[in-house]
Amino acid sequence: MSEEERSFGRFFRELRVKRGETLRKFCLKHGFDAGNLSRLERNRLPPPQSREKLEEYAQALGLQEGEDDWWEFFDLAAISRGKIPPGLLSDPEILAHLPMIFRTLRGQQLTEEQAEELIELVRRY
Repeated sequence: MSEEERSFGRFFRELRVKRGETLRKFCLKHGFDAGNLSRLERNRLPPPQSREKLEEYAQALGLQEGEDDWWEFFDLAAISRGKIPPGLLSDPEILAHLPMIFRTLRGQQLTEEQAEELIELVRRY
């Protein structure tokens, strides 16, 4: 899957379309600027940095806090800004394992002990 396919803008658009709303209808209903949202959905404008604005968008899209789509929405927003999602940074255990996760994603070989540790972390979460 390419970066474009799993971008914040594309996900935003998928959620809006799933609700059966055109861009204009969605913007009129919720008081958003259609030009800005069009650029956002086409990845020409980054997601807002403000948690409040992201929550406003999430609520307009019908996302429920704590559900998978809610987390993906906020995770993709952080990732598109080159940030690690805040919820991960607040968990000391996950934070301690991030270097190992990064090494794994880069294709570096883990020791058997490190692999078991990573597997156990994933199982707990």
